[in-house]
Amino acid sequence: MRRVEREKRVIAMMIDIYCRKRLKLNYIPEEYEALRIYAERRLDGCKFGDKKPACKRCPIHCYKPEMRERVREVMRWVGPRMIFYSPISAIRHLLNI
Repeated sequence: MRRVEREKRVIAMMIDIYCRKRLKLNYIPEEYEALRIYAERRLDGCKFGDKKPACKRCPIHCYKPEMRERVREVMRWVGPRMIFYSPISAIRHLLNI
């Protein structure tokens, strides 16, 4: 699987976990679905393609500041818990492979 496709899957999974566990919802609210779609569009348009660094370390920040903060909020909460929900994805993300 290509790196960009894997990252899309991971961000969708993180948003889903955040909504189910943190917000205690059985559905993904419209604002978080919009965040997922926005993140996927940004990944599709990444000029680095499969050689992209983690967004946090990227020299080009392509997210709008408000969207970047919302993704950070999700990742800050879900990140430490990813090892329980998807250990392989969590390790790959940490190792940046």
